Amino acid sequence: MKHFLQICLIVILIAFLNACGGGSSDSNQSNGNNNGGGDGGPSGPPLPASNAPFWTQWGANPQHSGAVPVAGQGAIHQLADIVYDPFVLAERRESGGGLIAHYPSPILDGNDVYFTVKTGTYTACSSPTNWTNGEACGPNAWHTMVWNEARDTWVNGALVRQWTFASDWKPPTNGASLFGWEPVFHPVDANDFLYVPGAGGTVWKVNKTSGLSAAHINPFSAVTIDAPNTFVAGPLSADAHGNIYYNVIELANRSLGDPWTRDAINAWLVKITPADATSTVTYSALLPRAPAADGLCPGRFTSANPLPWPPTTTAVPASVTCGSQRPGINVAPAIASDGTIYTVSRAHLDQRVGYIVAVNPDLTVKWTASLQTRLHDGCGDIVPIAPANNPNQPNSCRNGTTPGVDPTTNDFGSGNVADQSSSSPTVLPDGSVLYGATTNFNGARGHLFKFDSQGNFQSAYSFGWDSTPGVWQHDGTYSIVIKDNHYETGLYCNFNNPICQLLPDGPYYITQLDPNMNVEWKFLSTNTQSCHRNPDGSLSCVSDHPNGFEWCINMPAVDSNGNVYANSEDGNLYVIPQGHSGIFSAASSVRFLNLALGAAYTPLSIGPDGKLYTQNAGHLFVVGN
Repeated sequence: MKHFLQICLIVILIAFLNACGGGSSDSNQSNGNNNGGGDGGPSGPPLPASNAPFWTQWGANPQHSGAVPVAGQGAIHQLADIVYDPFVLAERRESGGGLIAHYPSPILDGNDVYFTVKTGTYTACSSPTNWTNGEACGPNAWHTMVWNEARDTWVNGALVRQWTFASDWKPPTNGASLFGWEPVFHPVDANDFLYVPGAGGTVWKVNKTSGLSAAHINPFSAVTIDAPNTFVAGPLSADAHGNIYYNVIELANRSLGDPWTRDAINAWLVKITPADATSTVTYSALLPRAPAADGLCPGRFTSANPLPWPPTTTAVPASVTCGSQRPGINVAPAIASDGTIYTVSRAHLDQRVGYIVAVNPDLTVKWTASLQTRLHDGCGDIVPIAPANNPNQPNSCRNGTTPGVDPTTNDFGSGNVADQSSSSPTVLPDGSVLYGATTNFNGARGHLFKFDSQGNFQSAYSFGWDSTPGVWQHDGTYSIVIKDNHYETGLYCNFNNPICQLLPDGPYYITQLDPNMNVEWKFLSTNTQSCHRNPDGSLSCVSDHPNGFEWCINMPAVDSNGNVYANSEDGNLYVIPQGHSGIFSAASSVRFLNLALGAAYTPLSIGPDGKLYTQNAGHLFVVGN
């Protein structure tokens, strides 16, 4: 997604500088369309649902490790191909050829597969990208689409549709902070039910056999909110006891202007017990010591400041209004084995003011840890300091700059909680927690932050943005698996200035780290060919990526043998084995899916029998032996 990412970064920076489904109700308890199939027939009743939850949520489990206790099958045969987003061609047209919709991971339970299917209508723009000028089309008209959850069951070697449940959920309003990146709709499998995000911060509790609503859970029935502007923001998560946790945000009314350039109204972390009892806590209560909503927070230098940055060795950028604390839009709470809930907060108007938040099961705050000024690897490390004899060296900090600072702020580097990202916390086997945030000074990349179970900052690793790390436990220890893309963009600026020269395209790695964030190995993308599958099944390819392709995942999957499964923008599913050292470029198996496509990063799942469930261009593919 590097080319569109580059455009997004420029537009977001400009915006920052300038400012910074069927509807259902409580009375409709039969929401959901059972389009049946049952035993494979066109109108039979659904088969009884499995009750063997396996890949239940974002990252497979409450800790979001992305790891399963079975061996994955080989990427040999395509076992299924199901279209779940029929609007991909239109969505790509509106984004200049890329696909910037975030999709959920397939939920796997015995023989059943639960996944999102989009219906309704897509409102096309009169001319591509006119939504960026305010036209009510494309991402500005997400509300005309319907997000459904479907249940398919394996019957005689084929997936057969049992039912489709139409939710009234809609994505948070598009605007400056999202810039067309469609947020994720992500249910969770718990307590013998499927919990599905709904409108106004509510959740539908869906019977897994019938596909009908068993309850419509509204945590805000006794609270006055602006329901049309209140959204389930990010995936639902479940702990080992069946308690459901998720984030909700209430935005300023869209009729008054872009809600991302005006303060949010409120935000909550919500808990639903297996008995459907609800409790909530506001983010303001979780972060009482955060800067006030109308206070001033750190800004960054602008195009009005002379390059290279910092503009002088003592320069301080102008401050910006903070805005209220609220969750990152696609954050799925993670739950440790001791019940601690981890979520991520940010100032609504300043993504640099972010926190990791540890919450007790009773929704009282356990600790908070700031992501600000944690990094000392800016100028002189990731970004060279220009020598005195070449003060305008491209992609360099100003000569004489303090070593270690972020050139865009002249302060030590901070993690940004970006709403276009789908990064979520991962709890490690030793109780520490990881979160991948974007940063300003490493070429549209970010840093993976590690905090111990008491909130003490331990270390960080510079990596590719928008990724929840996976974890492989082995030999009494563990390893961390991440996407590690290097993007074709300026190192810290994207203005039309020689200082802001584009970095090379790539390299693109899957990287494995030890518990101390040291590299164990890197797998390099070496394929150069963009391919597409023709109607007759043959491939047409052209060699147009001399430095390889981005890894197109926001969450890897890891099997019991430590094999790592990852999608690539070259359209292939890769199976990467353990047992290597250094940089290596030979995968045990590769399976081409459908289309080489620049896309928002996409998760994949491994089933209880080792089948591989992956996604490409709005298709769900199942791959195996």
